Amino acid sequence: QVQLVESGGGLVQAGGSLRLSCVASTSLFGINTMAWYQQAPGKQRELVARVTTAGSTNYAESVRGRFTISRGNNKNLVDLQMNSLKPEDSAVYYCNVNTIFNSYWGQGTQVTVSS
Repeated sequence: QVQLVESGGGLVQAGGSLRLSCVASTSLFGINTMAWYQQAPGKQRELVARVTTAGSTNYAESVRGRFTISRGNNKNLVDLQMNSLKPEDSAVYYCNVNTIFNSYWGQGTQVTVSS
């Protein structure tokens, strides 16, 4: 059973930075894409950033220029560097990994940005 664990969330003031990491409980093979999603209270889960194994990236318009997604090594799958954080970035952030076999989700990490 593959588990993804996110870390790095927390409380930060507006303008601050956080770095989220996603680690897998075991090595994953056949990865196609890795991504971060956010879900604020009462809202749907939305894509924040995605990276392919070829290195292509795409970002939500609201975070472009402020957030950077990067691939890790081995079980440290993918990071999300978040700079110039805004109160509207507050949400639970989820790691998602899609392989040729399955799609995996973490339990989420809370990010709260105070004004």
